[in-house]
Amino acid sequence: MKALLMAVFLTLSFCNLNAQTSSVKGTIGDTTSLIKLKNTSVSILNAKDSTLIKFTRAAGDGSFSISGLPAGKLILLATYPGYADYVESFKLDSLSPTKDFGNINMLLKSNLLKDIVVKGTVAAIKIKGDTTEYNASSFKIAPNAKVEDLLKQLPGIQVDKDGKITAQGQTVNKVLVDGEEFFGDDPTLVTKNLRGDMIDKVQLYDKKSDQATFTGIDDGVKDKTINLKLKEDKKNGYFGKLDGGGLDGNFYAGQGMFNKFKGKKKFSAYGTVGNTGRTGLNWSDNNKYTGGNMEMTDDGGIIMYSNDRDDLDASNYRGSGIPEIQTGGVHYDNKWNKDKESINTNYKSGYLSVDGIESNLSQNNLKESFINNTNNSIFSNSTFRQKLDATYQLRPDSTTNWKFSIDASLRNTKSNSFNIGTGLNFNNVRINDNRRTLDNDGEQQSLNASAFFSKRLRKKGRTFSVNFTQGLNKGNNSGYLESTNVTFDSAGTRRDSMVIDQFKDNDNSTFRTNTNLTYTEPLTKVFSLVVNYGFGITNSSSVRKSYNSAGGNYNVLDSVYSNDFDLNQISHQGGAIFNVKAKKTNVNFGTRATSVNFHQKDLFRNTRYDRQFINWLPQASYQYKFSNYKSFRINYNGRTSQPSTDQLQPVRVNTDPLNITIGNQNLKPSFTNTFNFNYNTYKVLANQGFYIYGSYSFTMNPIVNSTFTDLSTNVNTYQSINLKSHDSRNYNTYMYLSRKIQKWDLNVGGSLGTDGSTYYSISNGNLNRATSSNYYGDVSISQNKPKKYDFYISLNPSYSQNESSLQLDRNNNGWVYNSNGGFNIYLPGRFQIGSSANYEFREKTAAFNETFERLLLNASVTKKFTKAENLALVVSGNDLLNQNNGFSRRVSNNFITQRSYQTIKRYFLATLVWEFNKMGGGLKSSTSNTIK
Repeated sequence: MKALLMAVFLTLSFCNLNAQTSSVKGTIGDTTSLIKLKNTSVSILNAKDSTLIKFTRAAGDGSFSISGLPAGKLILLATYPGYADYVESFKLDSLSPTKDFGNINMLLKSNLLKDIVVKGTVAAIKIKGDTTEYNASSFKIAPNAKVEDLLKQLPGIQVDKDGKITAQGQTVNKVLVDGEEFFGDDPTLVTKNLRGDMIDKVQLYDKKSDQATFTGIDDGVKDKTINLKLKEDKKNGYFGKLDGGGLDGNFYAGQGMFNKFKGKKKFSAYGTVGNTGRTGLNWSDNNKYTGGNMEMTDDGGIIMYSNDRDDLDASNYRGSGIPEIQTGGVHYDNKWNKDKESINTNYKSGYLSVDGIESNLSQNNLKESFINNTNNSIFSNSTFRQKLDATYQLRPDSTTNWKFSIDASLRNTKSNSFNIGTGLNFNNVRINDNRRTLDNDGEQQSLNASAFFSKRLRKKGRTFSVNFTQGLNKGNNSGYLESTNVTFDSAGTRRDSMVIDQFKDNDNSTFRTNTNLTYTEPLTKVFSLVVNYGFGITNSSSVRKSYNSAGGNYNVLDSVYSNDFDLNQISHQGGAIFNVKAKKTNVNFGTRATSVNFHQKDLFRNTRYDRQFINWLPQASYQYKFSNYKSFRINYNGRTSQPSTDQLQPVRVNTDPLNITIGNQNLKPSFTNTFNFNYNTYKVLANQGFYIYGSYSFTMNPIVNSTFTDLSTNVNTYQSINLKSHDSRNYNTYMYLSRKIQKWDLNVGGSLGTDGSTYYSISNGNLNRATSSNYYGDVSISQNKPKKYDFYISLNPSYSQNESSLQLDRNNNGWVYNSNGGFNIYLPGRFQIGSSANYEFREKTAAFNETFERLLLNASVTKKFTKAENLALVVSGNDLLNQNNGFSRRVSNNFITQRSYQTIKRYFLATLVWEFNKMGGGLKSSTSNTIK
């Protein structure tokens, strides 16, 4: 009996001990101790993996208490809006039955001082739904560093040498400042010019359409976007930069930018000149409306475009040729009337001239043979472009929004190219020679306007919106074509020749009007319905005239290569989307359908082509949010793709007499199914992030090329057909892991990915299966010690498989190695030395018996002046080893192509840089995150 009583006593004592060692308490106020911070969020985390154990909110007097905690090493995290986060580690065990934190005094962020004591670290990254938010002050950058330098420090974001931003495996197309567009379509104007120390938060998310943002229901329109939230004390004053340099007279560069911020008003202006490849403008709309052909989009829209293969290909500078650039622009945005009204406007102009030399080696794989084609060209292209856009927004009350946008552009182009080509059969016997001279002058004009109205009705979740758009595009292109094609017999003896000498004049115009009405109805608290109706009208015309030379005058109309098309189209779109939005789950599913009546007249030949069709666009998505730092999402989208008018009834074009396209009016639509998913998680205290993305799509009844190659003349005749027995496929997976190694203060990251495709074509009656697969990885290490040194290393091996089933032994399989690295060292006397390097290696393949290898080495020496170090002299060398040779390989259907081109090589610059900055009030930069 005595032993039993002793056991009961010990058990009760142990239970009482557990009760004693499982609670914490305290009181939270600000540093004055006069204000108690009611509703402060207090969380207890596991110190080992930073997972949440329990949380509560402070009472009205600032007090809090949490019981039932496990023994072990724990962390207390207290957060309150406007105050610096408070973090403290502690331990609960049998010797410490409770933890009383006493009075915790939190400090306003605006009152942070240099002599505060750092107790811990604030969450460097937060995940809020689909948005990943980086706390800029958690990442170290050098004084006067740009936003681009800040982005390079952020896990999951990469910035290449040209300023292109990739986040979570996808290209970032927009960079906003405080939620507003800044110079429109060129992210580098923000990242290369705004100062990194001006940024408070960097937000990464998929920007939705106005409609989806308003209703909260996904419509499938997304654009990977970065939003830069400015610090409050960086919103008043002015700043800018002037730099210019040259050395040997052959290369020069100059840039100036001025920014003036006053509260919610921003004004900026910039200018760029040079021939070093720093273009400063995004020319993504190149050739969008420049020619005479028409294509139907999935929602029944029409795009007018040119299929002249050599038309201004190099004016969109991506390293091919030697460029000269002159650009400039101004930006203004403002909010007023208690933020009920706002305006955002931009004007940009730019002149780009590119001269260069290019060589292409292409292999055409046939069933029992192959043909090697070589083509060498000399080109000279120039483009002058102006663009003006403006957006006015009015929010008269919390339920109503009006948005009006307009943009106009004018583009003048000149191009000239001289091409020499030769075709050899598998016995290395010459089949043909071709010489072509093409020149073209063009002018394109566009004007687009839109109005968006949205209204939230009395019942919560019930909304109505209208979107109205109009667009006008006009273009004219004229120029000369001179072509001579010589064919040879099997012995290599000249057999025949064809000469073309023509003047071409093309005019086109398109006028579009579209209206879309959307209504949302909440069926329950978590279940809602979105219905929409759209109506569109498109009127287009395309006149293409070719004149043969007669007696030195181009006055004989060539009816074969001339046309006069008039197109009218009416479309109706309807759809219904259901949405379920619970606490952690968001589901939507539904479909849209577009009925299109298509009428095309060939006024030149007095023929008519009518077509009626329906496009289906089903969609579904599921998202589960485990926590603020972990979420999963999967999407499905389907779409009907109608054959283009060029595939059905092509315009005869003879600018490339070796490649001829004929039409097929029996083409049927194809249907593409696309699945994608992503999962991301972040551990706050470990500063560790993980992201994985994947996509897979397959197209049923795909429209593919059927090619007939005349082995005696090397002329390819193309026709589009449906391939019912085989589906084309695409896939892509990408995963990224980043972590901060606190012991060595190192940022490390790694990624793995693969992408590939399977396409089919018909070559001389034989089925060809073209497969492409790429397997790649990346390991990166970086460290930044302000005013001391910084460095980064990135290793990127990959393996590519590119095969044609017609000639498996003529594949393009091989390894590719790409590595990047760089460093900066800050020396006494305000000196700085830096260098960067890029190594690329491509091994020879069965198709191309040539190894490509290059090492690009750049270096610079900087001397800074003045106490603020805002004046600097930079002496730099680009491509010191003189190895910058342009090179690429690609596979398309049964063609494998290797491209070599002239590009910018070694040069030296001595540049004087002056940065001025007068931003008003407040702290210049945050030096701490967590305070006690």
